[in-house]
Parts: sequence; structure tokens; C-alpha cells
Amino acid sequence: MGAEAKIAELKLELPPAPKPIATYLPAVKIGNLLYVSGHGPLNSDGSMHFGRLGAGLEIPAGQAAARQTGLAILATVRNTLGSLDKVVRLIKVLGMVNCTPEFVDQPKVINGFSDLMVEVFGDSGKGARSAIGMVSLPNNIAVEIEAIFEIKD
Repeated sequence: MGAEAKIAELKLELPPAPKPIATYLPAVKIGNLLYVSGHGPLNSDGSMHFGRLGAGLEIPAGQAAARQTGLAILATVRNTLGSLDKVVRLIKVLGMVNCTPEFVDQPKVINGFSDLMVEVFGDSGKGARSAIGMVSLPNNIAVEIEAIFEIKD
């Protein structure tokens, strides 16, 4: 089953592909690689998930924000390639968590993204990954994630 069929089967709603808020491109295609810029947890209505882990925001809320960020990334990938079925595999993920210095569960938060990628792409949705804490993220979003995908024509 392709990724587009899986999205439909899971009844996932992708938000509109986010537009850049500064001077950059949401994604850059080079050969058989798609580099996706950092995305935040954009909802379909344009709202975002805000807050800081370890300062009022709990792990399940962080995981939900990471999952929603994954949906926003999938929207950009679809918008760039025309179909998620052109994704061969996820190669690399950088997950950034807005958190206090004492917060140590960044990997658990970014699992919200990683679990979504496996739901959509199967084993091809598992890639190399880093999950790090940040003292702040733009506009106080809970997470920011960037990714690299192998793609086909």
C-alpha cells in the first residue's frame, strides 16, 4: 500500500502546506533527495501547538505537537512532489524540543513524529534521528522538526 492510500486509510488530515515565514524554501530537491526545512506543529486551521516541555507542557502534549509537525511536513512533501508515493524512505530527522534545561525526555517527545512516519511509510519511515532540547523555539512553538527523504520520480 502506498503512502497516499495509507493517509486515506488512517483518515489523517494534512494541514495546508506551510508557507515560509522568512527567507528560505520549505523544501529543496537535489537529485533523489528532498531536504525539508524546519517545520512547526501547524494545525489545519492555521493554529499551532505552543509551550515548553518541563514548564507546564507534558510529554503527551509534546508528542501530539511532534505528530502534528509530521503532518505539516507531509503536506510540504506532497506539495513539493505532487504525491507522497514518491517517497522511497525517510533518511534523517532533526527534532528540536522547546524545553527547560532540566527536561531530559526529548526522544520521547519526538517519537510522536517518528511513530507517524512509520504509520505512513512502514519500515521505510524509520530513519536516523537526533532529538535535542532548545531553550526556545520561534514564537514559543513546542517542537520544530526538519527531515531528509529519499525520493523517486
